[in-house]
Amino acid sequence: MHEPFVNTWCEQPVGSAIRTVIADDEGLARKKLRILLDSEPQVEVVAECQNGRETVAAIRSFRPDMLLLDIQMPDLDGFEVLSEISSDEIPQVIFTSAYDQYAIRAFEAHALDYLLKPFDQDRLHAAIERASTEMQRRKDQDLTNRILELLSAVKSGKPPVPEFEERLAIRTNGRVVFLSLEEIQWIEAAANYVRLNTGKVSYLFRETISRVSERLNPSHFVRIHRSAIVNVRQIKELIPVNSGEYVVVLHSGKELSCSRGYRTNLQHLISKNF
Repeated sequence: MHEPFVNTWCEQPVGSAIRTVIADDEGLARKKLRILLDSEPQVEVVAECQNGRETVAAIRSFRPDMLLLDIQMPDLDGFEVLSEISSDEIPQVIFTSAYDQYAIRAFEAHALDYLLKPFDQDRLHAAIERASTEMQRRKDQDLTNRILELLSAVKSGKPPVPEFEERLAIRTNGRVVFLSLEEIQWIEAAANYVRLNTGKVSYLFRETISRVSERLNPSHFVRIHRSAIVNVRQIKELIPVNSGEYVVVLHSGKELSCSRGYRTNLQHLISKNF
């Protein structure tokens, strides 16, 4: 199986781009779609796939907002692709096909639109606008649901349980690596990237350290510096130094400085465990 083309993976801020996967077994069809999508500034293509299995993997890896999906493809056809994906993983689906006999079945599969090849820029733009409107509607509904859940939790006296990442998808050397957070020893800022250090290897991940910190379980990861986060389970000892600062020593022997501004994070960690 060929690996799908992917951009360097990065999670976009809400509303900044429509993260899109193109799935079509014909290279010329994918190329034409890319040319048309270049005129749609709100669209970011994160992967191109040439068969059904690649498409399923790309959806699970990149969690796109929109999927431009051909019907007749090797391995799995377009409908079989959707049957492989759970309801919470399915993006806005726009079928692209040279055959009109699948249209009714496409809408029964809850497709947002059905583009009959060859389609033009205006037709594609209209479909993207529909997708954008539907995504905003879903975001508004999700926000309403979260507010209601929060209010319900407050009334019941039970605080809501936050959800945190368990793994990250990293694009490196032509591959997509699924990195379990348990493997990460420490994280350091590197301009608009962060470097994820596992001890044996490190990976560059396009994200700010502040946003990465928000996605990590604070019971497992603690920020010790404006440019460093450490896996709590990798800490071997804390060595106090001047002015209430610490040197954090990992099991690997790596020493990291905990700056004064973040020492309360470590003090909270110490108080929880001793």
